Amino acid sequence: MYKLSLQRILIIIAICLVGVFFAVPNVMTDKTNLPKWWQPVNLGLDLQGGSSLLLQVKMDDVLKDKMSTLEDSVRQSLRRTRYQNLQSDKDGVTVKITDFKARDKAKEAFRKLDEGLIVEEDENGEGIVTIRYNEQALAQLQSRVIDQSVSIVRRRIDELGTKEPIVQGQGSDRVLVQLPGVQNPESVKILLGKTAKMSFHLVDESTTLAQAKRGKISKTSRVMSGSEGEQYVVIRKPVVGGENLTDARVSFQEGAPVVSFRFNTIGGRKFAEVTSAHVGERLAIVLDNEVISAPNIQTAITGGSGVITGNFTTKSANDLALLLRSGALPAPLEVLEERTVGAGLGADSIHDGVVASIVGFTAVILFMILAYGLFGLMVDITLFLNLAIMLGAMSFIGTTLTLPGIAGIILTIGMAVDANILIFERIREEVNHGRSIRDAITVGFTEAYRTIVDSNLTTLVAGAVLFYFGSGPVRGFAVTLTIGILTSMFTSVTVSRLMVEGWLAKFKPTKLPL
Repeated sequence: MYKLSLQRILIIIAICLVGVFFAVPNVMTDKTNLPKWWQPVNLGLDLQGGSSLLLQVKMDDVLKDKMSTLEDSVRQSLRRTRYQNLQSDKDGVTVKITDFKARDKAKEAFRKLDEGLIVEEDENGEGIVTIRYNEQALAQLQSRVIDQSVSIVRRRIDELGTKEPIVQGQGSDRVLVQLPGVQNPESVKILLGKTAKMSFHLVDESTTLAQAKRGKISKTSRVMSGSEGEQYVVIRKPVVGGENLTDARVSFQEGAPVVSFRFNTIGGRKFAEVTSAHVGERLAIVLDNEVISAPNIQTAITGGSGVITGNFTTKSANDLALLLRSGALPAPLEVLEERTVGAGLGADSIHDGVVASIVGFTAVILFMILAYGLFGLMVDITLFLNLAIMLGAMSFIGTTLTLPGIAGIILTIGMAVDANILIFERIREEVNHGRSIRDAITVGFTEAYRTIVDSNLTTLVAGAVLFYFGSGPVRGFAVTLTIGILTSMFTSVTVSRLMVEGWLAKFKPTKLPL
């Protein structure tokens, strides 16, 4: 038999009270002075409006980086060939090779450097060779950059997938961002304005800053500014790239916020090799061409992780960690247009959604009472608890409610009684087969539980697939559906059983009220 232990009862009551507590702000009229941890469910752009940003991806910077990489590859292929004036710009790479035979051999080598390359020689016979990408390769590059930008912007704005921003490519070089409920997106613009391209460079100990400013500096080194206004002479080529970072979190050292980071296997191995070979030297940590820290390498770092120190506040450390976790943008973003967006459907949508919820809720309540009498009334009480706990959970994790989310709530109202219908029908069958009321209730809840778990697990899998592959409102529907399934399983099985068993223990009925 189901044990009505005091501990079990207190746990169930506590979960219900916590859910109701976090749901309370949703019915309050004055929400201005509520603490941040006790807020109502956020409304999506289609319900409350927000801000819209049109961003332009600076493709010229992407092309320059691409051609600079191609220039390095060309230089490597010409190690045993005499050449002059090797240079690159956003349109391609040019190099002068005067020897005819060497030029033909080099042209063949250039074509193999990458797919989609066009290698041309000037017509005036000066031996100038131009290497550039064809139109198809450039179009593929643009498409890839837009897709990467959209993905990274979405991760920066909505790392947990609960705010439901609309982020989508527009045209060949633009990204549209819509932010529900954000009327002043300055902090978002700052977050998106940083490329967050991170790299680690050795400091050039052989060249002083004064020598570098007089022009006495190696071609392999350059002068970089620091975040505090200081300047450093660093080796141009990074020893480890930011693409090898897998995680970044805020931690504290001696009470000050720092950013802890972790490399993947390749990055960890490179970092260990560099720090082992350069103990006592300085390693510059560069973010968007600015040195944010240049600590001394005191010992070899072989654990694949490290710490970035600096004059961080908790907010700036959190922002940096978020930028590093979400990844570097393939190109800088420029805000072309900023405007405030009104609610697409607004108050009418909220009204219609509330009306639909009330109608559906009322229909389910009446059906359960008519079909199952006293037990149906108990289920109706659990429906109210289910709705309260679901809203409380959505408020607690900061989920944004949109029209698809309202649809998910209405759907879970109907699904919430499925479990109880299975249980009550099984109890009826057991009574008809001659079992006592007590035994029938125990068997009904126990045997139906397996079916309930199986059916809800399939729905949870569908919700997980929608969340993983979807975005924006689709993810919102998946989140709402998943929360509703979990809360309905709790209320339909645990709370309703507690009520039925309590009624059975107190009244000791001789007839089943079904």
